[in-house]
Amino acid sequence: MRLSVKHLIIFFLLPAFLRFFVSCSASKNIQRFAQKNLISDSVLMDAHIGVAVIDASTNKPIYKHNSNKFFVPASNTKIITLYAGLKYLGDSLPGIRYEARADSIILSPTGDPSFLHPDFPKQPVFDFLKKQTRPIAISTTNWKTDAYGEGWMWDDYSSGYMAERSPFPVYGNVIRWNQVRDSGSISALARQEAFIYSEPDISWKVNFSSDTGALTFSAKRSQNTNAFFITQGKEPNITIEVPFITYGLTSGLELLKDSLLKTIDTTSGPVNATSIIHSQPVDSLFKLMMHRSDNFFAEQTLMMVSGERYGIIDEKKLIADLLHNDLKEFPQAPVWADGSGLSRYNLFTPEDYVWLLNKLKHEFGLERLKKILPTGGTGTLLNYYKNDSTFIFAKTGTLSAVVALSGYLYGKSGKLLLFSVLVNNHTQAAWKIRRKVEAFLEKVREEN
Repeated sequence: MRLSVKHLIIFFLLPAFLRFFVSCSASKNIQRFAQKNLISDSVLMDAHIGVAVIDASTNKPIYKHNSNKFFVPASNTKIITLYAGLKYLGDSLPGIRYEARADSIILSPTGDPSFLHPDFPKQPVFDFLKKQTRPIAISTTNWKTDAYGEGWMWDDYSSGYMAERSPFPVYGNVIRWNQVRDSGSISALARQEAFIYSEPDISWKVNFSSDTGALTFSAKRSQNTNAFFITQGKEPNITIEVPFITYGLTSGLELLKDSLLKTIDTTSGPVNATSIIHSQPVDSLFKLMMHRSDNFFAEQTLMMVSGERYGIIDEKKLIADLLHNDLKEFPQAPVWADGSGLSRYNLFTPEDYVWLLNKLKHEFGLERLKKILPTGGTGTLLNYYKNDSTFIFAKTGTLSAVVALSGYLYGKSGKLLLFSVLVNNHTQAAWKIRRKVEAFLEKVREEN
């Protein structure tokens, strides 16, 4: 049977019409759901909300709401830090640079946060220093920034998530205070005595509270000195990380002396550090940075990138350079203040994030990114997206009154979507906001 031209046109165009109809229907369903369950929901109606969901294959929008408006992104800032690290740190972290002289070894610090960090059992830099027989000195000349980032909250100085930045981090720039009780005996849990110790051992001042009735173990530091205040609690086993004041290189070298059993001096003289010891595979650091939203690893990533590019550690110079060159095509020019997102000076739009996610995918490959970013039931998504933990790979962000989530989402058809949801100025519990975002993304997935 021969088909007329009219029938042939219908035959070939009908699938396209059907796809267009289904696409329009899906977009309307998502829009209705978002309006009712996200934008106008009682949990979020007083908040500022920005959303962008993009089809990765066509770059066409699936849903947008305030997508070109600026928001404080909290730890979504780590996504742009990840880009810098992937772009410029190669396969392995620069552990230390050095110049081997006839009478000494001169070190040039790189900002590597993995040195003597408990997350990294293998320590090539420590092994290198341990076997040296010549005197060792470390240069103080390439550190051109500050211990704290711009816009950080000053009164978080004793919180483990705000360790100081430094040119030569040691033990993650924190003291880990441990309380241990005999958990094998029920009666022992009621005893007042507890074994409390620090990792590493320190010779700094420690004050133990005489209060033996406190329910919660507490470890804090004086604002201006490395003096610690400890109160035992009733927990059988607990660890609290407390940042120490680095004083540049001073505190780290003091702690290292006890571990290395030798002294490392400082020098302000010129150094020609052409040799290097690499420490860890870069992705081993980036995975921890993204899965647990590690602020310290993020900040030191910018330090390392700056050192590799310019020979000095200056994140402000690096940020300005990246925004002017590699990242000059952001849809809306962001305000980028630090590596971790601790600063409320950071301002990005949802469209900025989907653009950046697309750039990451094209330059480094989605399969690599899926190994770095948490999925449902893992990392900071531990309690979310459990029904299908392999359809989403994303970075969370949380500050007071800020909830953010940006990443990659597979629709039920297998379509890859790029998304960013930024919420500012909410007054509800963060978990309530996250559940609303979760329901919205599940709807997006269902319709695609």
